[in-house]
Amino acid sequence: MDAGQQNVIYLDHAATSWPKPPGVIEAVMDAMMNHSANPGRGSHAMAVRASRILFDARKSLAKLFGIRNPNDIAFAANTTMALNMAIKGILKPGDHAITTTVEHNSVRRPLYHLEQTDGVEVTFLKTDERGNINLSELEGAIRPNTKLIVANHSSNLLGTILPIGEIGEIARKHGVKLLVDAAQSAGIVPIDVKALGIDMLAFPGHKGLLGPQGTGGLYIAPEMDLEPLLLGGTGSQSEAPYQPLVRPDRYEAGTQNTPGLAGLKAGVDYVLNETVENIHTKEWALSQRLMDGLLSLPSIRILGPKLGEERTGIVAFQVNGIDPSELSFILDQHYRIAVRSGYHCTPMAHESAGTSEAGAVRASVGVFTTEGDVDALTVAMREITKQYGI
Repeated sequence: MDAGQQNVIYLDHAATSWPKPPGVIEAVMDAMMNHSANPGRGSHAMAVRASRILFDARKSLAKLFGIRNPNDIAFAANTTMALNMAIKGILKPGDHAITTTVEHNSVRRPLYHLEQTDGVEVTFLKTDERGNINLSELEGAIRPNTKLIVANHSSNLLGTILPIGEIGEIARKHGVKLLVDAAQSAGIVPIDVKALGIDMLAFPGHKGLLGPQGTGGLYIAPEMDLEPLLLGGTGSQSEAPYQPLVRPDRYEAGTQNTPGLAGLKAGVDYVLNETVENIHTKEWALSQRLMDGLLSLPSIRILGPKLGEERTGIVAFQVNGIDPSELSFILDQHYRIAVRSGYHCTPMAHESAGTSEAGAVRASVGVFTTEGDVDALTVAMREITKQYGI
């Protein structure tokens, strides 16, 4: 760790987790130094070891998400790519998709693009100010041509956890596929794709799974076939002019990020050892401690679920009289506290929360966050609001 970063209080885990477990760094370095041949592109020993790294990463992910066949996991560079793979791979002209107003732009923009270019119909279900949806309205929005429901498991602004299991039941009842954006829940909230009725699960490697940036993936139910987002070399069926049908090759054109996926496996194994349940309990307790401290200051408004209600470790807030960007700058420069301000790539969620004019400051805890870290933010906010006379 750089000496200049040792005293940073890092509360931006919803963007990227930091620091990484030592095993993650070791796995990346080992892959780069000893196994950095091209996976699936050769029969020599190093290429075989590189291929094994990818398969072992799939196995760990399958164990974490209750996936029966590891080859139903296609690796991607990030959740955004995985969501594009799913959305563009299933929706055709004339299809209808349902999503919510708390989705990330990684869902909103691909849907908007298909709406404008391919005539795909899209319904955005409005949420309340805390990010909750009405399940009766969801079911009522389903049409004969509804192909897909897309929902994030947890809002990256509000921390709200949507009832994916109940949404999955509605989707199954009507023969509609369910795509879940697990950007803020993978490794943080328990996920079993079969039990929850999830047909496709898009997940990042660099957040709750504690892996490197540039990693992630998409689970695709075995009965589904998506149009591949990328076409090209897979190392298999090279004589054919078409993309292979076999998984995961069908969805993984080009050389994979072997060192990154080695690190991802190490991160997932860390989560499996700690257990998602324990991680969620810890992060919820930290979020409650932070909320309790911030709510002692009358000028602060916290977004999302109330104190005591279920949420992930995201605590977004506004301060009367202080611009969020200015506040995050003060926290960084004067207190060495790293948070994120702005619109968090989810403008419709800000509309739901009533924070569209200026956005908000988002603090987010992680597996290595301490009580002292969240208390430091409360102390800083007490000093700042006192200085502003609010």
